Order: sequence, then C-alpha cells, then structure tokens
Amino acid sequence: MTANHRLRELDLHLPAVVKPRGNFRAYVVAGSMLYLSGKGAPVREGNGPVPKVGAEVTVAEAQAHARDVGLYLLALIQEALGSLDRVTRVVKVFGMVNATPDFTSHTEVINGCSDLFVAVLGERGEHARSAIGVGSLPKGFAVEIEAVVEFA
Repeated sequence: MTANHRLRELDLHLPAVVKPRGNFRAYVVAGSMLYLSGKGAPVREGNGPVPKVGAEVTVAEAQAHARDVGLYLLALIQEALGSLDRVTRVVKVFGMVNATPDFTSHTEVINGCSDLFVAVLGERGEHARSAIGVGSLPKGFAVEIEAVVEFA
C-alpha cells in the first residue's frame, strides 16, 4: 500500500510547504539521506505570554501539535523526494517540548509525530528518537521537531 493511499485512508492531508524565513533550508539532501530542519507548531497569537506544556497546554494538545508538525515534515519529504514511497527508513526524530520545569511527559508529546510516521509509512516510519524539554522555543512553539530520513 502506498503512503498516499494510507494518508487518504486516514483522512489526512499534507499541508502546503512554505519557504523558510531565514538563511537556511527546510531540508538538505546528502547522498541517500534527507535532513529536515526543525519545524514548530505555535500555541499562541500575538505578543501575549507563551503558554507552556504542563501548564496552559495539556499533553493531548501538545501531542496534536506534534502530529501537525509530523504532517508538515511528511509534506517536506514529499517535496524533496517527489514521493513518500522513496523513504526506506525514518532514521531519527528529535523533538523539543516547550514545557514547565517539572513536566516529564515529553515522550508522550512527541508520540504524536512518531505515531503518525508509523501510521503512514509502516515499519519504514519506525525510528530512533530523542525527546527533551526546553525553556523556550521560537515564536511560541509548543513543540519543535526535526528528522533524518534515508531514501532510495
């Protein structure tokens, strides 16, 4: 079954890819490896205080943000490779959670992205992973996730 078929089956749609705002690339291809820059999901509008996971943002809400980031990363893979079916393995996922100092459910949050990769790519979506808490992320992101993908 193709990855696009799985997306349709799961009623998921890849978002539009936007050009990064800065002097970097959204992804870099090196040999048979695809390196995806960190992508985040904002949890606030305007200039108010940044909500923290573990306080104003629940684990379930942050997990949904991680899933949204995962969809965007899949869109980047699609753009870079022309097809998600060229993925031979998601090698590594690195997830950062904008959390309160006492928060300890970082892995549950990043599962939103990891579970999506496996749902869409099957065994090829299984990966090594790190999930950490940070004191802040750009633009009020609840999570930021980057990935390394092997392709053929």
